[in-house]
Amino acid sequence: MSDLTASVLETKNGFHVDGYEKISYDFTFLDGVFEIQNRQLAECYQKWGRVLAVTDMNVFDMYGEQIEKYFEHYKLELKVHNTKIGEKAKTIPTFLSIVDSMTEFGIYRKEPVLVVGGGLVTDVAGFACAAYRRNTNFIRVPTTVIGLIDASVSIKVAVNYGNYKNRLGAYHAPMHTFLDFTFLRTLPVAQIRNGFAELIKISSCSHLPTFDLLDRYCEQIIDTAFGRLEGAPDEVRDAADKINREGIHEMLKLETPNLHEIGLDRVIAYGHTWSPMHELVPKTPLRHGHAISIDMAYSATLANNRGLLSDKEHCRLLNLFSRAGLSMDHPQFDGDILDKGTAAILKTRDGKLRAAVPNPLGSCTFLNDVDVEELTAALRRHKEIMKDYPRNGEGLEAFVDASDTGYTENNQKEADALQAAAAKAGSLNGSMNGNGVVHGGKVMNGHVDGDNGHVNGVAGKLVNGLAEELTNGVNGFTNGAKA
Repeated sequence: MSDLTASVLETKNGFHVDGYEKISYDFTFLDGVFEIQNRQLAECYQKWGRVLAVTDMNVFDMYGEQIEKYFEHYKLELKVHNTKIGEKAKTIPTFLSIVDSMTEFGIYRKEPVLVVGGGLVTDVAGFACAAYRRNTNFIRVPTTVIGLIDASVSIKVAVNYGNYKNRLGAYHAPMHTFLDFTFLRTLPVAQIRNGFAELIKISSCSHLPTFDLLDRYCEQIIDTAFGRLEGAPDEVRDAADKINREGIHEMLKLETPNLHEIGLDRVIAYGHTWSPMHELVPKTPLRHGHAISIDMAYSATLANNRGLLSDKEHCRLLNLFSRAGLSMDHPQFDGDILDKGTAAILKTRDGKLRAAVPNPLGSCTFLNDVDVEELTAALRRHKEIMKDYPRNGEGLEAFVDASDTGYTENNQKEADALQAAAAKAGSLNGSMNGNGVVHGGKVMNGHVDGDNGHVNGVAGKLVNGLAEELTNGVNGFTNGAKA
């Protein structure tokens, strides 16, 4: 929520405006947000008497009945837009499918949309809310570690465009975020590991006590879903709760003075200098946590080369990535990707590299004076170091699969339906209902899962970054196999 105060002064040749916007929003830790006895979420909707929920299909398959009973108990009419969003389906067509559901529902400008899912779902649905009437409220219930720890903290919302992450987006704060860590009980271990990377990120550059806890309890936290699985030791749950609370608090303290990223030196951008290339370039994308871990590990080697990070700290950090099963290298991370990633981030960061690196562990320095030779030398040394680690530094379950919605459930029939609908209408700006059905009978689930299966206003062609024809979203992979 925000309030704006402004002053207007007359000048010799016109006027000068000073505007100050107050942004306020809340976080509530609440295990069992959809349990009947917890009325906090329902109270947010009593005024409206109804709820439009945008949810991840996997989440709704698992929790849909509970969600429906919850709102039924509080006599709130529920309408649900189910979607499947993977990193390569985080696109304009997915965004438009949510917008169409908001139109069909008849959402009021101040009426909050309920967004339930991981960080990808909250990113796209949040952007739809930011764009719809230029400012529609929403409430977040994140369900993954990344959603709870990282995406929930920022007010950034976005979609990808072509091979560029978050190229189209906005800054739009939710009214409220409910943090329910019991969702982690049903999250695959691969996704727990994926989110663990974000905690290494913030702690290694800003909060050493949290890093110490991660280092002490690493395997237990991952194996017990942050202490939420039945039988998890109280000690592990207490440690996990402290890690989560302090990690989120630290990120909020770093982010809130710079919500609109006016300042581009950002501690929480550690691991986000070259990682976007790892996520969107490979035929089968790396998970976000593994992509940023490669970036963080390489950046740590760069910092060690400069003497900013001691050998002991460097080894400790790399060992934690390895113990967590996170990626520190990948064959596709080569000089070409390094050059392309550097060129792309320079544009994002106003012509400076601004690479966040630990200096020492638990604090941060930004590097701007690194030339190509130094970057290349650091990459060569990093790859040599990786030979001493399991799998040459490659992570466990590093690539997206069926647990990442938006990758493995669509087929060629759906891609053809999307093409036909676009050829007929000339764009995807037509009408779709909340279930993702294009009026006229073409079923598309709101989007073709993955990348490059979307027609983006160009009739009869599959575009959105690459020229080749692609099915099922993952660069020619159909249900996990090469098409």
